Amino acid sequence: MASRIASFPSFLAFVVVTVATLFPSSSSQQQPAAAVPQPRGFYISCGSDKDVQVGSIKWAKDEGFTAVGNASAINKPHLLPLLAALRYFPDATARKYCYQLPVVKGTRYLVRTTYFYGGFDGGKEPPVFDQIVDGTLWSAVNTTDNYRRGMSTYFEMVAQGQGKTMSVCLARRPDTASSPFISALEVIDLADSMYNTTDFSRFTMTTVVRSRFGSKGDIVSYPDDPYNRYWAPFADANPMVESHSSISPDDFWNQPPAKALKAGITTSRGKKLAVQWPTTELPAATYYVALYFQDPRTASPFSWRVFDVAVNGNDFFRGLNASAAGVMVYSSMMQLSGKTEILLTPNETSPVGPLINAGEIYQIVPLGGRTATRDGMYACIFFFIHDTNLFCQYFIQLSVSSCRSRPVSCAVVAMEDLASSLKNLPPDWAGDPCLPQQHSWTGVECSQGSPVRVLSL
Repeated sequence: MASRIASFPSFLAFVVVTVATLFPSSSSQQQPAAAVPQPRGFYISCGSDKDVQVGSIKWAKDEGFTAVGNASAINKPHLLPLLAALRYFPDATARKYCYQLPVVKGTRYLVRTTYFYGGFDGGKEPPVFDQIVDGTLWSAVNTTDNYRRGMSTYFEMVAQGQGKTMSVCLARRPDTASSPFISALEVIDLADSMYNTTDFSRFTMTTVVRSRFGSKGDIVSYPDDPYNRYWAPFADANPMVESHSSISPDDFWNQPPAKALKAGITTSRGKKLAVQWPTTELPAATYYVALYFQDPRTASPFSWRVFDVAVNGNDFFRGLNASAAGVMVYSSMMQLSGKTEILLTPNETSPVGPLINAGEIYQIVPLGGRTATRDGMYACIFFFIHDTNLFCQYFIQLSVSSCRSRPVSCAVVAMEDLASSLKNLPPDWAGDPCLPQQHSWTGVECSQGSPVRVLSL
């Protein structure tokens, strides 16, 4: 079941920051394979010369998903197989380096990038660079602190397919000291109900934190979560409680795994429960917040508790009845900044104290746009053969009729199709041709404003 809270003020200016989550690089964390089907989506081991099996998931080598960069093996003891190779991009003339994957327009995907430096370039610290999804500048990739602690770093985004392909790209920054690199890439299909209150035609969501409360130990992921989301344990000074019943994930729009709600944080009857979560301060921005609650007692007419939920002193939900079946409350547009406190205040008639089991926070990111290649803008290709060299002139026309009125043969193609039809392309001719503006294709002139179009080549 799902409950909606009162609406919050609309969009606040976004600050380009993402909180990176990390996990150990040691192979001691690897789980044995289980007899469960592969989750839907793409699991790519970047730079590997063969497919890699990690637990229940088979990771494919990246051949066919990118045409640029070099592969490098990471020779460190007890390393997870997924981190034993990477792809790096030494060509400093390219404006971006892209992976391209087939997607279904309108379908939502969890995009995860994983990085483990491993000293592939002979240096001591990893370079800092940007990552891009389609035409949207996602975040900076700075893995220095995590690498010093022997940890890999991953970033997540929930995005919608805007066309027939999705591009995930890396790009240099002015301060990038070495070659951008990537260890693994995931693009995972999500169910239609998941995070469905966000307008993904205008926004994406970057993962800030995803936690299961009252828990210690390992991260919960696949196969417990069929979408391979990572639910990290979170515990504080409050009492912890184990659940004696299980929720049905399909009863929740976001389909949290039952294991993520098997424990919780609680307090005594009549007392308020205050939780500082996440532990890091948040930049002033707009966030999607989802909180999950379940009465931990065996299901019965008496397994319920009622309390009010507030976030940073603002009402989030009043009179929440958390039963053994579980309940989710959320805000799809909530402004947060600095420290975040969740306060649960029990109803006077509630037989037991309040509790919380799990939570997710995502930062709302406005889409950077998409180059218009099909809505009235057409590329006419004129081929002139001279000896053995193929010389191409490109003209951009405003309509099919004007293109066809030319006295020469004219083909109507999108820029992506054009790139795939030619040889010896510039290395950055993949992904969105014009966006982000500072990472457009080499040799392409684009219009300003919206919609963005290719003006000339």
